[in-house]
Amino acid sequence: MIRVAFVVGEYPPEEQKRREDTALAYSSQEVQVGIVRVGATPYIHGLTPAELSLVVPAFFDAYHRAEREGYDAVVPLGVLDLGVEGGRSMVDILVLGPCETALHVASMVGDRFGCIVYHDSLIPMTESIVRRYGGMYERVVGFRSSGFDLPDIAANHDKVVANFVAAARSLIEKERADVIIPMGISQCPVHIKPDWLSKQLGVPVVEGIGSPIRVAAAMAHLGLKHSRKRWPKSPNAK
Repeated sequence: MIRVAFVVGEYPPEEQKRREDTALAYSSQEVQVGIVRVGATPYIHGLTPAELSLVVPAFFDAYHRAEREGYDAVVPLGVLDLGVEGGRSMVDILVLGPCETALHVASMVGDRFGCIVYHDSLIPMTESIVRRYGGMYERVVGFRSSGFDLPDIAANHDKVVANFVAAARSLIEKERADVIIPMGISQCPVHIKPDWLSKQLGVPVVEGIGSPIRVAAAMAHLGLKHSRKRWPKSPNAK
């Protein structure tokens, strides 16, 4: 049995349950998904890079807890890939970023990526995250948004779904996107199911919960670890 920890921040109770249930649903006979909670939240209006930097130490702590609890791999919630780069030098288990993983999975099912964020204001920050990952940015043919900041999504569910589908169709029809990546897990797979969405759009939809969890499990099953040539073990690792 491969064990994958999913790190979840703080949300209102109903939203917390939605995210945890979505992650746990990716368990199987071979993969056990567990929840590790962290005392930080993206559930705010006007999220900026400053907030992301402030919470990284809390994610390092969560990665250490996952390792101590015997998990084989750990995945932080959200395509912000919080603490992933440093985390690989902090712990000896796999640390997979949802954004990085979704991009690599998308590259195996298509060539032209359409990315959809929550709100237009998040596009510059999301672009900077995608640029970290080699030549992946060159595969992105466009960004769109579903038009709502994260804390407003649940109250506007139907409009978010309609906006997301319209944005995805625009990317497919106008930019020739052949894969859609929801750059925000609260859109998909939390509030919109990826299998339904893929049927509506006629192209693969690669989301940021199931993809990193299942890829992490496959890598752990193969006995793979992060290279210590690339990510030396930090002397500050506890």
